Amino acid sequence: MPQASVSVTPAWRRFRRNRRGSAAVEFALVAPLFFALLFAIIETSMVFFGSQLLETAIQDAGRQLYTHQLQDSGQTTAQMQAQFKADVCNRVSVLFTCPIDTDVRFYAAGTAITITDPIDGAGNYDSSGLTFLLPPGGSNATVVVRGFYQWPLFVTGLGYNIANIGRGTSNSKRLLTATTAFHVEP
Repeated sequence: MPQASVSVTPAWRRFRRNRRGSAAVEFALVAPLFFALLFAIIETSMVFFGSQLLETAIQDAGRQLYTHQLQDSGQTTAQMQAQFKADVCNRVSVLFTCPIDTDVRFYAAGTAITITDPIDGAGNYDSSGLTFLLPPGGSNATVVVRGFYQWPLFVTGLGYNIANIGRGTSNSKRLLTATTAFHVEP
């Protein structure tokens, strides 16, 4: 019995002409890049939105110091600090979980204002230099109020890293900072 020779050419032509599933293959090639870009855009917009929310909260809570509402409440400095932090936390509770670190300092009128960065050279956040110093009554000092929040990042594993705390580690975060400055009403 003679053996029939099987030709591969017609099968190859049928395979090349068949276009079913090409969209799925193309999507599988493009989808990881598309979703990585989409998540990076979403995370960046959330960081900007959170930063703006913190900025608004610090400005609004700082008005208590500007108008002497907090200083005239008859509380101790520790109580005023706790109340100030609680007020800031209440204003950002929609998006943040507390604690939010605050730094309140006053500078005599006409003196230079120096603001230090709480991120050290190694990229670690150090809140030990933050304080709550209010000007004495009747002064026209400049008060600088700052707020800090460590925003957790999720898309850093995809190669998009906007972290400024612990960059390159599994615990990388973005430090959101808000600042307001004003002269206290006498």
